[in-house]
Amino acid sequence: MLFYRIFPAIAAGCAALMDIQRAKVDNGWLLFCVLVSLFTRIWKMDVSSLETWICGLLVPILILGILFIFRMLGAGDIKLLSVIGSMIGPTKILNCISYSFLIGAVISAALMISSGIVCQRILYLLHYISAYFKTGKREPYYKSGMPLENFHFTVPIFLSALLYAGGVY
Repeated sequence: MLFYRIFPAIAAGCAALMDIQRAKVDNGWLLFCVLVSLFTRIWKMDVSSLETWICGLLVPILILGILFIFRMLGAGDIKLLSVIGSMIGPTKILNCISYSFLIGAVISAALMISSGIVCQRILYLLHYISAYFKTGKREPYYKSGMPLENFHFTVPIFLSALLYAGGVY
């Protein structure tokens, strides 16, 4: 059904717009989307498909939770991927996550190269890892006021959802 291909892109697109405008994805929007996902799954399929729905919802949390702990990825990004996972299932959400990170890496590399800060960012990462192993304290990786390479990850998620809508995976 076309709805299952298009709605993840709509959900991610609206979330990306919210994130760009307010630096936050509205939980009400994510709740609405996950409820639409649940009700359409029950309506079009059956109650036995809830296992797939739950697995799709949980996979992003289980895989990306460590990145949230270190504040390398925001809760809104993980919640958005969980919403998309509830719509497309556990197998396809792995593809969505992979494409999101690939697209995000390309965007980040382009921003760092254009700003001339590749070496600075690599040194920052090495310092961050070194400090963690020395102190054992989890500090947020992201610092407010950092330059352009800190972009809204909802944008690569949206682009990945567009690839799904287009039938790439």
